[in-house]
Amino acid sequence: MLRHLPTRLALLLTLCASTALAEPRHGIAMYGDPALPPDFVSLPQANPDAPKGGSITLSMTGSFDTLNPFITNGTAAEGIAPYTFETLMARNHDEPFTLYGLLAESIETDDSRSFVEFTLREGARFSDGSPVTVEDVLWSYETLGTLGHPRYHTAWKKIEKAEATGPRSIRFTFNTEDRELPLILGLRPILKKADFEGKDFEATTLDRLTGSGPYVIDRVDPGVQITYRRNPDWWGKDLPVNRGQWNFDTIRYDYYSNPVAIFESVKTGAISAYREDNIARWANRYDFPAITSGEMVKLEVPHDRPSGIIGLVMNTRKPQFQDWRVREAMIELFNFDFINQTVTGGVSPRITSYFSNSPFAMRPGQPAEGAVLALLEPFKADLLPGTLEGYALPQPDGTAQNRAGLRRALRLLEEAGWTVGDDGILKNAEGTPFTFDILLTIGQDEVASVAAIYVESLRDVGIVAKVTMLDSAQMKARTDSFDFDMTYMIRTMSLSPGNEQNLYWSSAAAEAEGSRNWMGVKSPAIDAVIEAMLAARSQEEAASAAQALDRLLTAGRYVVPFWFADRNLIVHKANLKHPDHVQLYGDWGTSYLPALWWYEE
Repeated sequence: MLRHLPTRLALLLTLCASTALAEPRHGIAMYGDPALPPDFVSLPQANPDAPKGGSITLSMTGSFDTLNPFITNGTAAEGIAPYTFETLMARNHDEPFTLYGLLAESIETDDSRSFVEFTLREGARFSDGSPVTVEDVLWSYETLGTLGHPRYHTAWKKIEKAEATGPRSIRFTFNTEDRELPLILGLRPILKKADFEGKDFEATTLDRLTGSGPYVIDRVDPGVQITYRRNPDWWGKDLPVNRGQWNFDTIRYDYYSNPVAIFESVKTGAISAYREDNIARWANRYDFPAITSGEMVKLEVPHDRPSGIIGLVMNTRKPQFQDWRVREAMIELFNFDFINQTVTGGVSPRITSYFSNSPFAMRPGQPAEGAVLALLEPFKADLLPGTLEGYALPQPDGTAQNRAGLRRALRLLEEAGWTVGDDGILKNAEGTPFTFDILLTIGQDEVASVAAIYVESLRDVGIVAKVTMLDSAQMKARTDSFDFDMTYMIRTMSLSPGNEQNLYWSSAAAEAEGSRNWMGVKSPAIDAVIEAMLAARSQEEAASAAQALDRLLTAGRYVVPFWFADRNLIVHKANLKHPDHVQLYGDWGTSYLPALWWYEE
């Protein structure tokens, strides 16, 4: 018995230390402590005195056929989750990753973050007046973790036990080291269990679900329009985390067939606010009467977010894109300088890696060193050229023809077994022509213009590519099942990268229908550095893991990258007002516009 005493004493001390550190708190940060004290009045980016009232009309392209945003089937109407549903904790977008109590009044975890416990606020209510219960929370987590959209499934698999520990408290005990899990679980939407009794959770439906958020669905014209009405009896309207937010009486989304129709509606005033994503158009086409009269105004919103990756992704499940030399050739054939000048006036900065514009970015062309090198070295034998020694995107020669890039691309293709035949078509040793489709969504006019130029460059080396336009429902079905060769992809990155990286790039996600791993990458090295990212205890450790991941993805040559915006561009009616303080994330999702804005005559 005595020979086990040291081990038992060590375990007891560990448990005591964890217990001592575990106490309910008003918030939680990924690293360090929350910036705001327990008695904060409002978020720093919100105007606590903002008046309530007025309306705002926003726009979307395409259509929708379901009011359930938590499933893969169908296309959900915009805004349902952020406006009508709430989570246990709320994110402050003026900090990299910090949560404060929303449905939950407190959060508790230990130093190793082996569990998390939430205590519900006593007054938390659904919009029908019924209380948000522990049973609703447990049912929501299990249902979202096993059914519906796969983005929720990964976290659920890391939960060893989910249990009620009191009339208002819920504890989740983990089976995996993942320091982000308490925060991830704090951001799960809470659904009303009674809404789904006797119903198929995964079926598309136009039945309205019961949430606890600031708005309820007011009117629905399927596929055409959805209107949200501010709930005057919203239980959470006086919480500090909500004060000064969700000020409009109504928020409406109008759906249009294409961006041209949207812009015409902006000019007539039918749309209250519009986000422009092309800086050349921002400079040249915003001189219509509503602007010159002052009825509408232009706003530039800076941000400190990483660039993310935006461009044409190659599906490596397809044989023609499995060789890295082919993928490098595809990037070579994209004449970035010429295309950027043609489409944006040449002023938009190029995306040089997945975390450009942030401390998480690798240094293009520079060798890996220090902690980054240590993370990658165990996989050295299997890493693609440039990962360790340094990789930078190929540079075009500055001409419209980009002949130097064409020559480099042909050499790479030849090394990969593709040669140009007498008929001018690129073929492999079996005589199979190099052909593929670029799938785009109807309404992606700017991307279609880019793709048209790109197709001509591909033709110069004997590659036969064509652009196929699909409606949004068809595109979702094709990408969910990975039934495409190349398509347009956007993956946003935060200032605290974490579990979403598994959904984007992990081996498990590569075969999970509906996942975001469109490129189909399966890499033990990527899986390992994501795991290291999730286990990081400091911002420095997380940055090293992110830089290692950035090297693996960028040197993987999976995406033909475009450009990014280092600011957001918004044109809006002059009677829509916004706070002077711009949050760290800038215009991020709905957290800035419309959450922080208000109407003023």
